[in-house]
Amino acid sequence: ITRDSISIDWEWKDKPVRLIDTAGLRRKAKVEDKLERLSAADTQRAIDFAEVVVLLLDATRGLEAQDLRIADQIFSEGRAMIVVLNKWDTVEQGSALFQGIRKALDEGFAQVRGVPLITISAATGKGIDQILEVAFEVREAWSQRVSTGQLNRWFERAVEKNPPPAPGGKRAKLRYITQIKTRPPSFVVFGNRVEDLPESYR
Repeated sequence: ITRDSISIDWEWKDKPVRLIDTAGLRRKAKVEDKLERLSAADTQRAIDFAEVVVLLLDATRGLEAQDLRIADQIFSEGRAMIVVLNKWDTVEQGSALFQGIRKALDEGFAQVRGVPLITISAATGKGIDQILEVAFEVREAWSQRVSTGQLNRWFERAVEKNPPPAPGGKRAKLRYITQIKTRPPSFVVFGNRVEDLPESYR
């Protein structure tokens, strides 16, 4: 396990970049010594200050429950995320594995579907160039503000296609939506009985 966070500053295509390579995070039951607990805290601080977090996974192990917990932690902190699968050159039946991980991410984080998923091989260097390219794209999307008019045109179509449920026999009436912040893009929906909408619809 990586123990110390390492910070590197450089420029990529004339854009300033600070890369922080952090300690890996393991389940609390497996965090066995004080040094490792400190490393985990150091990683949390890096997530707190990052704009984009790259969640680097071992493709030969697939997507584990701990990976989803870390991803949830990253989203809870309001950070953009890229999932990178390393050792892809050693994976068999890669298409099925990729689709399985894609499905698990989309189902686990329905509100942020489409998290970038990149395959690389650190051993061969294949795919590594994609990471920064996608990181800047994600950062731009995470910082984007959408006009209220554009949002509500989309919102009307979405509600028409997928009407809200009717808890207790009374259907919630969704009136309009507006963006309240960026990083992450956050929105508020106004209407009647919005608080009664089940989490699955939100």
